[in-house]
Amino acid sequence: MSLVDVPDVFIGSTDDDHTFVVLNRPIHAANRMLTFAGFTARKVHGRTVYLLPPGTPEDANEKAGIAMYGLLAHTHDLVDLSRTTRWNPKEPAPDPDLHFTFTGTVLTATAATDEARSLLGQHGFAPSADGTSYGLVTPVDELGLLSAVVRAEAHAHTAGIGVRIDLGIPTPDAIPAPPGPASSPVPGSPAAGPTRRRTH
Repeated sequence: MSLVDVPDVFIGSTDDDHTFVVLNRPIHAANRMLTFAGFTARKVHGRTVYLLPPGTPEDANEKAGIAMYGLLAHTHDLVDLSRTTRWNPKEPAPDPDLHFTFTGTVLTATAATDEARSLLGQHGFAPSADGTSYGLVTPVDELGLLSAVVRAEAHAHTAGIGVRIDLGIPTPDAIPAPPGPASSPVPGSPAAGPTRRRTH
């Protein structure tokens, strides 16, 4: 299973600056909400992915926000790890104090300041043997990885620590295929995953 398959709704970004939304269960009127917000539906490896092309982060933030608030009326199991909606388009993208990188389902983090290093320690990360990166002390599954990043990113935001999250998806064509023919979640089922709400 890929990280994008964990929550009901996953919002992310590719390395080439597309913003994307993946729906992992049927949500009433989701297609209308997303296309109204400016997303285009596209089939990628047999799944429907909603895409915003690269543009100004201000536009991406507004369009993703419109879509997200509409979807939150139907589920709170929503994770937003997009980096394309995070910075002021009138300023250069800042170098992050805290950088999370996914390589498949392997998560590493780097920290540029003592405050960022302390925050990682508070969220269960420890330095690698050579001290160049951080990883989770306790092995976790995909839900655990996602939860760790969501919690640490939210904490960093409240502390004024700049964060960048790279999902390791170079282009929309590299968004992973959906899991096999396992049964789909029941529409309207209770949320079980982490929710990350937009704070901009």
